[in-house]
Amino acid sequence: MNLVRTSSNLSATHNKHIMLERLDRRLFQLVSWAAQLLLWAAVASGFYQVLSRFVLQSPAAWSEALTRATVIWTVMLGISLAFRHGAMLGVDILHSTLKKYGYARLLEHVVLLIVVGFLLFLVWIGFTMTWRVRFQTMPTLGISIAWVYVSIPIGAMLSSVAVLLRWATSPLKKR
Repeated sequence: MNLVRTSSNLSATHNKHIMLERLDRRLFQLVSWAAQLLLWAAVASGFYQVLSRFVLQSPAAWSEALTRATVIWTVMLGISLAFRHGAMLGVDILHSTLKKYGYARLLEHVVLLIVVGFLLFLVWIGFTMTWRVRFQTMPTLGISIAWVYVSIPIGAMLSSVAVLLRWATSPLKKR
């Protein structure tokens, strides 16, 4: 009877792990595509700005604002991708020192708590800022500047998810 419960628990854990990996793969593939599309839009509008200013001698007012907005969105989405791949969580010297004494996992958990805490604080601050500027418009684009500001809480929330997914999936491989 215990053997059956144990194998069903392992199966349930395995299924949860598979679901997390699917969520992880699909979510961050979508984020990657969005970041790439926004980066291409930034390049195109920046190129058009240079072309219109120096070749056509009639600079486009909207292209600089669009370039800035798309670069901000690209950065905020790109940060979550970097967090997901572990590119921003390095505390290598301290980690290698503490590994000798068996405290490396503790350091990883402390860093995780600090990073997630900061990112959730950034979500809160970002939503607060977005709410405050919701009636301000970007004159050259004719849209609310809140559409640019909302990239902060969205990027921070995606980064929080990325950090937690990395933590939830990678320790299983180390055990």
